[in-house]
Amino acid sequence: MRIQNHFSELAELYSRYRPQYPVSLYAYLASLAPGHEQAWDCGTGNGQAALGLAEHFERVWATDASPRQLDQAPAHPRVTFRPAEADQSGLPDASTDLATAAQAVHWFDLDKYYAEVRRVLKPQGVIAAWSYRLAQVTPQVDAILSTYFHDVLGPYWSPRIRYVMEGYRTLPFPFDEIQPPAFEMAVDWTLDELRGFLASWSATQPYREAQGHHPLELVDEALKEAWEEPEKRRRVRWDLPIRVGRVE
Repeated sequence: MRIQNHFSELAELYSRYRPQYPVSLYAYLASLAPGHEQAWDCGTGNGQAALGLAEHFERVWATDASPRQLDQAPAHPRVTFRPAEADQSGLPDASTDLATAAQAVHWFDLDKYYAEVRRVLKPQGVIAAWSYRLAQVTPQVDAILSTYFHDVLGPYWSPRIRYVMEGYRTLPFPFDEIQPPAFEMAVDWTLDELRGFLASWSATQPYREAQGHHPLELVDEALKEAWEEPEKRRRVRWDLPIRVGRVE
């Protein structure tokens, strides 16, 4: 059974309001790979990670179960986008130096995905999976975000989101593990940009279908008060937990 796709209805928001991963992350992963011929980005969404990897690899194979997400991905001469389930990459055996899953692996059937990773990676090939949790802005804004995540949207999250909130520490990861350095994402956003990011969360649509209104309505006034000046840009940060391993 395929997992439900949580992002097709939110594809445009996801493309516009998801923060970019640091370029240092891609350079680090490329430094671990046994070669730089090909990377596979699974669950690529609108191609954020795939485009970053294209700076370091001759070819990037980018797959996602949602064609609507892929429609939001910009073209790149070294990136090939294809609709595919996580365990059906369409790649040849032992053809790939690096397999990545950015904010995505917790949605996969892990046993099947990991079997596909082992099949397509070259000897000593590298797998990396990373995620991010709640943003950090100011103590006042952070408290509202926590309430929104846990109390407003709590019943509408997939149980798989626990892996994200636990920083992927409890994620099954049957590879020869490598300890990575710490990475962080940071952007300077207005309140509207933060709203767009919150609206792109996967629990948004299930909430709206059940309750008949947008969940942000319940915290919007509090967010305005905490932000103080809506057009003011504030620094928004996320820790970026990452698991990295090598296929023997």
